[in-house]
Amino acid sequence: MKPNILLITSDQHRADCFGFEGRNIKTPNLDALAHSGTRFSNCITPNVVCQPARASMLTGLLPLSHGVYDNHVSLDPKIGEQGWAGSLAKNGYQSAFIGKAHFGEHPECTPYGSPESREGSAGFPETWNGPYMGFEHVELMILGHWHDLLPCEEPPRGHHFERWFWGHGEDGEAWKLWAEDFGPKQEAAQTWFSKLPAEWHSTTWVTDQTIKYLDQQDGSEPFCLWASYPDPHHPFDCPEPWSRLHHEDEVVIAKHHQRDLDQRPWWHRASLESVPQAKRQREKTLREEYSRIPPQTDKQLRQMTANYFGELAFIDDGVGRILQQLEDSGMAENTIVIFTSDHGDLLGDHGLYLKGPTPYEGLLRLGFIAKGPGIPENKVVDEPVSTNDLAASFYDWADIEKPANIQSQSLRPLLEGGQETRDVAYSEWNKQPSRTGVELNLRTVRAKTAKLTLELISGEGEMYDLAEDPDEMVNRFNDPGKASLQKELSDMIQARPGDFLEDLPEHEA
Repeated sequence: MKPNILLITSDQHRADCFGFEGRNIKTPNLDALAHSGTRFSNCITPNVVCQPARASMLTGLLPLSHGVYDNHVSLDPKIGEQGWAGSLAKNGYQSAFIGKAHFGEHPECTPYGSPESREGSAGFPETWNGPYMGFEHVELMILGHWHDLLPCEEPPRGHHFERWFWGHGEDGEAWKLWAEDFGPKQEAAQTWFSKLPAEWHSTTWVTDQTIKYLDQQDGSEPFCLWASYPDPHHPFDCPEPWSRLHHEDEVVIAKHHQRDLDQRPWWHRASLESVPQAKRQREKTLREEYSRIPPQTDKQLRQMTANYFGELAFIDDGVGRILQQLEDSGMAENTIVIFTSDHGDLLGDHGLYLKGPTPYEGLLRLGFIAKGPGIPENKVVDEPVSTNDLAASFYDWADIEKPANIQSQSLRPLLEGGQETRDVAYSEWNKQPSRTGVELNLRTVRAKTAKLTLELISGEGEMYDLAEDPDEMVNRFNDPGKASLQKELSDMIQARPGDFLEDLPEHEA
C-alpha cells in the first residue's frame, strides 16, 4: 500500500526555535520527532509572507510562476487544483485540509468567490466541507488570530473554526476573552496573556479536528492530510498555562537586536519609513501597526519572545497528541510525517520584528523534520532545499509522475541516504507600494554557506557569507574580495528554473 502523508505546519516559526536547537524552548514532541527522523538544516521558504509561501507549498511553483507574488493576491483555483492535493486525490488518495489555508484573500470578496473570504463564504451552505484547491475534505479558519476581523453576530459559513469559536459562551464571550489581557500587563508590541481558555483556542481546535479525521480512517485508502496551525504568528496571544511556561528572564533573545539600518540596503529603511498606499483604511492601519513596530527594549523583547515560545510549546503538545493517535491506530509505520512552517519571524534580529523585505535567516530559514518508512533516524541534511520541494516529494512517495512545469525537486533521495547534492534554493517577492510605500522586486538565492538578495528595480543588493558571518552583520555586496562569490550567486538568480506567469493578478489591498 502507498504511504499515508501527514503534513503538519506552524505559521511564522523560525528554524532555530526548537528545543533541539539549544534555545531552551520546551518542544519535547518535536525534539523526539527530529531524533527519530531526519531534519534539514538549510530549508528556506519560497517567500517570507504567508500567501505566496503556502501557494508554493501546494503547487510546487515559485511565487512568480503561480502568480501569488504577495499577500492580498489570491491563488487561482485552476492552478491550485493542479497541485499535489488534487493530483493525489485523482490517484487513490483521500485528500484533506484542516486549519489555516490562506490561499485566498480574507477581508473582502475575492474574484473567485472563495470560502476563505468573509463575503465570498456567504454563498456556501453550512454543511460545506469542500472541495477546495484540490482537497476533497476541508475544515477552514480565516486566520486563527485576529478574531476581531469577524462580525460577532454571525461568523462566515465557510469558516469552520470561527463557527465553532462563536459557539462558546454567549454574546461573543469567546471573542471578548481572547481580546482581554490576563496580565500582568505586557509592554511588548503585539503581545499579551490571552484570557481565552486553552480549550477554546485555535491550536486546540486544529489538534482535535486532525485527531478526529485520523480516527475516521479505515485503512482502505491512503490519505494525504495537511494540518495547519495558525500560530506562532502574531499577535502573540498565548493562553494559560502555556503563556507562563517560559519565564521572560530566562529566554534567550536575539543576539544582535539593535537596529542598524545605516549598514543595510536602502529598502530596509524605506520599507519602515515610507507611507503604505493601501486602498482600504483598515489595511493601511494594519500595515502601520504590524509592520512599523518601533524598537523594543530588552524587557519588551523578552516578553515577546517568551510568549512566542509559549505558543510553540502549545503547538508541540498538539503535535504530540496527533502522533500518539497515529501510533494508537497502527498507522504510524505507513505514514510519512512532515513538520515545517510557511516562513519565519525576525523576532528582534537587527532590531526588526515579525516580517518584511529583510530576508535574514530568522525569517527565511525554516525547520523541516521528516519521519516515516525509509527515512533514517537522527540524521541531519545540510543541502539547501525549499518547502517548494514538498510537491515533488509527495508525487514521489505516491508514485505519481510530477507535472513537467513544476519547480520542485523530490527530497526522497536526500532523505533516504543517496549521494544527491543541491546547489541552491530560491525565494522571491514582488512587493507593492500598498504594503510598504515602495515598490520592490526581490530575488533571493540561498546556497549552503552564502546568500544573495537582489532588488531588480534599483540593481542594489545584499550578500552574506554565512560561513564567515553567520549573524549577517557585514553586507558583502560589491565587495571586491567577494566578487567571485557574488558572480556565482548572481548566475544562480539568472538560472531560476521555469517560466514566469505572464499576467500577474491584481493586488487586492
